[in-house]
Amino acid sequence: MNTPRTSVPRRAGRAIWLVATVACLSLVAAACGSGDDPEPVSSPAPVPPAEPAPAPPPEPDPPPPPEPAPAPPSELDDPITIYSGRNEDLIGPLVEMFEEQTGIEADVRYGSSPDLALLIETEGDATPADVFISQSPGAMGYLATQDRLQLLPASLLGAVDESYQAGDGTWVGFSGRQRVLVYNPNLVDPADLPGSVLDLTDPAYDGRVAVAPANSSFQDFITAMRVQSGDDATLAWLEGMAANDSPNYPKNSAIVDAVLRGEVDMGLVNHYYLLRFLAEDPDGPGINHNFAPDDIGSLLIVTTGAVLGTSDQPSAAQAFIEFMLTRQAQEFYASETREYPLAAGVEPPGELAPLDVAGVMDTIDFDLLGGGLARTQELIDQSGIVR
Repeated sequence: MNTPRTSVPRRAGRAIWLVATVACLSLVAAACGSGDDPEPVSSPAPVPPAEPAPAPPPEPDPPPPPEPAPAPPSELDDPITIYSGRNEDLIGPLVEMFEEQTGIEADVRYGSSPDLALLIETEGDATPADVFISQSPGAMGYLATQDRLQLLPASLLGAVDESYQAGDGTWVGFSGRQRVLVYNPNLVDPADLPGSVLDLTDPAYDGRVAVAPANSSFQDFITAMRVQSGDDATLAWLEGMAANDSPNYPKNSAIVDAVLRGEVDMGLVNHYYLLRFLAEDPDGPGINHNFAPDDIGSLLIVTTGAVLGTSDQPSAAQAFIEFMLTRQAQEFYASETREYPLAAGVEPPGELAPLDVAGVMDTIDFDLLGGGLARTQELIDQSGIVR
């Protein structure tokens, strides 16, 4: 089984008292005394003076203290291994900053968050991963349910609000992305936009709303819908989207690109993709539509980080998690991706509304998303939405 996620147990100390009693004996010699009858007195023979006792030989110098044995290294000196569900363009520069500041080397394997989570579970105790970065809490929560994650120290968890960390302390959030409906104003009348994501199954949206069923953020959104509304209602929504011939794309960025080109009217994505496109082309025909603050379509999804229970370098791995919550790393996230930073005291980019407007994030327990990943994928496949 894995290395326990709790801290190493302390050994109970043993106290041994030694009582030594040394008895000092004093020897007293008494040599005087005279008889009652006096003896004839004669002159004593002269006694030669006693020769002085030879001086004792000098005591040898005490032996020098033994050289202290070098302390065994607390961890191996190999690079830590990071499995990252975020892409190299974002994580690569942060890894370089971490290596420069700490001297700890890191090797990174990139992939989709669900695939990497399943890979870690398949590798079991032999996984080389020390750190897992998940684009979403669902894939991370799955590993937590499999008892694959270590408990993070309270000092590290305290860097973010408790809403953005695991209830059992095994993972912590780095950044947040809000779900939105991106649309092309040349193709969509704002008056026709729905107040709820649940309304998109209406025939009026037939063929007009793009989705990315294989994307981890979409899967987290579906899992959250299951938590809020149940499996039957969620499957009905997925089947309604399938009946509307919702165009499929591999990821959010592809959906936004298609909307800006006029290939599709609108699509379900995370908020920051459009902002990144507009940073390069401010005249691009795209607008983010926010659903009602308490609607499941406004879900805030967090990028998460954790240390694997099987890591043989937990201190170095924790150092990386800690670095990702520094102001430097958080501001890099905010400036490069236009995501919401989650560490206390770091402000979001100016073009984002304050985070507390996303009221729906207070209604979903992120811990519940992990246990539902496999079932969510089953419902997506069953619904026919995948094309």
